[in-house]
Amino acid sequence: MELLDWEHPEHAIAVQAELLGLNRSGLYYKSVPPSLEEVRLKHRIDEIYTQYPFMGYRTIATILNREGDAIHKNTVRIYMREMGIMAIYPGPNLSKRNLQHRTYPYLLRGLQITLPNQVWSVDITYIRMQRGWMYLYAIMDWYSRYIVDWQLDQSLEIGFVLETMNRALGKHRPSIINSDQGSHFTSPQYLDLLKEKDVRISMDGKGRAVDNIVIERFWRSLKYNEVYLNDYKSPREMRQGVERYIHLHNHYLPHQSLQNHSPVSVFNQSVVFRPK
Repeated sequence: MELLDWEHPEHAIAVQAELLGLNRSGLYYKSVPPSLEEVRLKHRIDEIYTQYPFMGYRTIATILNREGDAIHKNTVRIYMREMGIMAIYPGPNLSKRNLQHRTYPYLLRGLQITLPNQVWSVDITYIRMQRGWMYLYAIMDWYSRYIVDWQLDQSLEIGFVLETMNRALGKHRPSIINSDQGSHFTSPQYLDLLKEKDVRISMDGKGRAVDNIVIERFWRSLKYNEVYLNDYKSPREMRQGVERYIHLHNHYLPHQSLQNHSPVSVFNQSVVFRPK
């Protein structure tokens, strides 16, 4: 990453990463810095998708072209995959038999969710900076809307997902974890981790963001109330902003669906909450 000084004689790379707020699991991932035009287009795609998560790459490409950006739909498709806002599904070389083995049914349809740690919802989203972006992985308790754990990383490699999930499962144990069918959540490492902990695996229908609606709503609130209001200059600034908003969400903001209780009070069962 361009914010790291790889030749610095005094500060070890690990120390620089800690100061900048970067995840060390992806520390040695280097990529060509994106152009300012690519950054601008990805930021605009993020804004459109956040407001209208049902839109696919073709519709977004049409909107961008109407706004004056001459961009091919396939470029939008590639950008959305790179941004982590369009699931990267296992490739065509996988046989149908293997693919079916690695995807799971949606278990939440008709399910009464009545307790903390009954269902967790997980997802990854794109968080923008002035000169680039990072990826945020979060784990939300469905019943209380409490963010159990989260982590930012500069790449979409699976390490930060496994690290965060391991940390969360060391503190709490859900009955079900729900995700989309993206490559992170169908990977053998991720599935084996959940199976080892006797967690049931649930997956959204392909392309159905509504199946994971609670965390999609959180992404929208985070971006409108924090990310879009700030022009982060560094990963460290971004981490501070995201941490500030998640703390606000968990501990202070009243939630209408929780009868104006905070997520942490419902998650810890320190208040009497009876869903209607």
